[in-house]
Amino acid sequence: MNLFAYPTYQAFADIMLPMRHGAALVNHSLDAWPAFGDTSHGRSIRAACELLTLAGLTPVRPPFAIDSVVTEGKSVQIVEEVAAHTPFCSLLHFRKDASLSHPQPRVLVIAPMSGHFATLLRGTVRTMLAEHDVYITDWHNPRDVPLSQGRFGFTEFVQHLIDFTETIGPGAHLLAVCQPTVAALAAVALMAADDNPAQPASMTLMAGPLDTRINPTRVNELAKSKPIEWFEQNLISAVPFGFAGAHRRVYPGFVQLTAFMSMNLSRHLDSFESMHYERAKGDPAKAETICTFYEEYFATMDLTADFYLETVDTVFQRHALPLHELEVEGRLVEPSKIRRTALLTVEGEKDDICAVGQTLAAQDMCDKLRPYLKTHHVQTGVGHYGVFNGHRWERQIYPRVRAVIYDNEPRAVVVSSQARTIQPVSVAAASEVIAAAPAAAAVVDVEVDTGVTTAAPNGAGSGSAAKPQQASPTPRRRPPATQ
Repeated sequence: MNLFAYPTYQAFADIMLPMRHGAALVNHSLDAWPAFGDTSHGRSIRAACELLTLAGLTPVRPPFAIDSVVTEGKSVQIVEEVAAHTPFCSLLHFRKDASLSHPQPRVLVIAPMSGHFATLLRGTVRTMLAEHDVYITDWHNPRDVPLSQGRFGFTEFVQHLIDFTETIGPGAHLLAVCQPTVAALAAVALMAADDNPAQPASMTLMAGPLDTRINPTRVNELAKSKPIEWFEQNLISAVPFGFAGAHRRVYPGFVQLTAFMSMNLSRHLDSFESMHYERAKGDPAKAETICTFYEEYFATMDLTADFYLETVDTVFQRHALPLHELEVEGRLVEPSKIRRTALLTVEGEKDDICAVGQTLAAQDMCDKLRPYLKTHHVQTGVGHYGVFNGHRWERQIYPRVRAVIYDNEPRAVVVSSQARTIQPVSVAAASEVIAAAPAAAAVVDVEVDTGVTTAAPNGAGSGSAAKPQQASPTPRRRPPATQ
């Protein structure tokens, strides 16, 4: 364990704090003195101070700041409520403060515990709120959890998901983004093995490392480049004295953020340069967009050492899940037990963290699930974050997620007439993506402009392009629109 990393970082952060506050004070002064603040010199000073203000990490979760949403043609107030609470996580419910004419599907959004807070999925939640009753796992920063509350590892993560799903009740839907897709699949498999009445109606796995042997990325290669003992000796530190979780062994959030930024350092430096330039030349809109992104990006939380090391070991080094060796509390996780929960897997064509094929692997693991309960989507032109945030998420990915949820909703529900339709992709783009993706046991449907369906047949070799086939005469049911 590295005993000096965390205390050294914290000392540096404490030294920088007065400078950051001073820079923020200068910016407030420029706001109060617009005669100078709007000049070229004033804008240059503001841009420099903004960069200095951002030069630090925030260990506290930012607010979701979702005050209202338009549903059923009217604006409805959103009230954040804690539906369940543990020392390590709160089940946050975005309750609509209004009576709706139709019940909405209940969805548990499983946020990653990967160095960022659940607010990283703010855009995901905001999009889904119009037509869903949304809950989210709001993970707590381990530096604020006393040692007396015990350990938190992969097993505890899975148990949280099972408990929260039971709290929401039978017929709920799960949506997991990135790292927790493994735990989500494990939780559903264990619930299926127990014939748990709260088994979710559907499970959406987005951009997750379910089988990192497929198209390994730089992140995957780094995770396998050293033995697990190296990670424990060099990356694990202890929370310094002065915090509620003092002496808890953690993988510090600043280490995780440094690793991610180093992968695309030039891109981040270009963003900072663009923010300074746009602010200095008097075009604040683009600068504000970049600043808002990094305010969220630099809000970091630690990971418990148990959870981090177990995840690296089981997911990235031993590939325990696809090799049918993953155990939770001594129980073997068997995705083949899943027979009732519909499955949707979503990937981004340009994802450099979880490459195409790694999430698709879930389709093969759930080999006892009927084909009509399986759906896969590869989104062209997006990287990792574009899978769950941005315009393509809202216009092309979300309609597919919504369709799977509503198709498998056990209660009668109606989709708003304002709902966005799925935007088809070109034949050339669809063929190119499917050719690059490995095959799965389930048929993979991609909507194209010509009205035909491109499918990857069972047993097709990896990297082989499938031939277009005519769409089924009985199309998959889509949720009706209200008039």
